[in-house]
Amino acid sequence: MDFNLWSFILENLEATGVIGGYISISIIGVSLITYASRGKLSGNNQIGPSWAHPIIGAVLGIIPGCGATIVVSSLYKNKKISFGGLFAAFIATLGEGSFVLLGASDEASVAANLKAFLIVTLVGAIVAIIVGYLVDMLGINANVYEFQNKSVKKNYPASKATTIPYVVVEYVGFYFILTFSAFLLPGSIMALWGGGITGYDDLSVWVAILFTIFSIIYYLVYKFNYKGSECSCDNNMKTTLLHAVLDISTVIVYVFAGLLIANYVIDILVGPETFDAWMTSSAFVVVIIAALIGATPGCGGMISVAVAFITIQNFPVAALIAAGIATSGDGIFPLLASNKKAALIVTALGFIIALIVGYTILVLGIEI
Repeated sequence: MDFNLWSFILENLEATGVIGGYISISIIGVSLITYASRGKLSGNNQIGPSWAHPIIGAVLGIIPGCGATIVVSSLYKNKKISFGGLFAAFIATLGEGSFVLLGASDEASVAANLKAFLIVTLVGAIVAIIVGYLVDMLGINANVYEFQNKSVKKNYPASKATTIPYVVVEYVGFYFILTFSAFLLPGSIMALWGGGITGYDDLSVWVAILFTIFSIIYYLVYKFNYKGSECSCDNNMKTTLLHAVLDISTVIVYVFAGLLIANYVIDILVGPETFDAWMTSSAFVVVIIAALIGATPGCGGMISVAVAFITIQNFPVAALIAAGIATSGDGIFPLLASNKKAALIVTALGFIIALIVGYTILVLGIEI
């Protein structure tokens, strides 16, 4: 197949920007709620009782899409949910793959897709709660990096305000990213119901691309050139939003890198023909392949497996369940940005649990 590098990059810039719309909603939303609470949701105050965290995580995880796992990643970063709760959310989620099963299809009946979604979701939720409690009981955890809390207020000469990095971080990039986030908000909300806005969708494609580009520039400038006050500890709206914009840009960089790698491997190196051949091999092989694909960062892998399920006859539901448990969706990207150790543990253990559950379902002969 012909490979157009420019088109490939544009497609991934757009996809990253679309995901960035959901990321912005969760990060800015949590930041504003925390700011409005004047500290009631900050510090080590957790959501609900500790014993209920695996249940809370699983309930959030089964919500279609990746928004909930992105929120849970933020909650864990701020010590508001246990590692068991975080792990439960990631095991339970199907990411954007849930919309493939919930949506109408020419290849399979809507009823069959819905039944598959309910079965996979139920199994994922049960496994998530059990594993979440085991993780918390065993004390498995990962240190959280709190670069925000390490920031201190510093005074710099007034000339700093005239430097290009300062202007990019504090003004131009800051306001552009907030503007792009606000513009993508209606489309992100409408997409949850499969709807759109006439005349808006075409423009949002280019806004999503620009959103990704500006976020990458913002992140690189902040990380390598910005010599300002970093993020001061002043409890005001501007500082709160600066923290949020930095988090957004950081996550978007990880999303873009993850999508580039995953899509290149699946679509270019492997190719559609080889992928279809894998998905029609023996059920034993399909389970481990589906789990491996599901474990790739982002939602692309789970979407591919969900599409295979509804298009390939006699595709084993055990493989679909294994992919669902192994996938972390787009929530893995903010977790990678804030805590690589936690992201690695979640991915590795999730993959192992996916294989155990998938092969158990296969041995039991459960089918739809």
